[in-house]
Amino acid sequence: MKVFALAGIIGPIWFIVLVVVQGVLQPDYSHIAMPISALSAWPLGWLQNLNFFVFATLMAAFALGLQAVIRPTPFGLVGIALLLASSVGAFMAGVFHWVNLDGIPTETPQHVVAAVLTFASAATGLIVLARRMTTDSRWQDLATYVLGTGVVMLMLFIILGAFAIREGTALHQWVGLLQRVLLAVWFPCVFVMASRALHVVRSDLVSPSTR
Repeated sequence: MKVFALAGIIGPIWFIVLVVVQGVLQPDYSHIAMPISALSAWPLGWLQNLNFFVFATLMAAFALGLQAVIRPTPFGLVGIALLLASSVGAFMAGVFHWVNLDGIPTETPQHVVAAVLTFASAATGLIVLARRMTTDSRWQDLATYVLGTGVVMLMLFIILGAFAIREGTALHQWVGLLQRVLLAVWFPCVFVMASRALHVVRSDLVSPSTR
């Protein structure tokens, strides 16, 4: 289980580093005005596709690890299933990536579905999982934070979809920045949860579980 918990720490770091590296290698890309997925339409777009595949795999492993270290509840699998669905969405984002049409980075309809699945499932997954955390003494102090993260993520995603992602909308020129704000809310929560999962795993190795 330690490896699964570590996946939650490595996943966000891997993703961020690859995005930063691509921004350096492709200087005409704008982190402020363009979504991360648009990197796939550049000549080195295979790097972003790889980024999606690795990130999706690590986050799926992390979700499976959470299933093992948080006390089970009657509907506890729902939150885990939603997090796994988010990982499927991230993987799909690499398969159905942005393309370059006549020199213009263009999002495909399939990628839109992948993006919705990734962010909406991650946000609702955290919201549902927070309820499960309240039943486990080792996770209760994080439940409110995880719930709040899910709610804020969902709100930001709705703002992105309604006011930023489409050309001509009020915040379109800031879509890249807004997406990074969303990740700045999501990734620290993943890191905190992964750190707690590691602590739980280590504690269980020393003494019997007190779930």
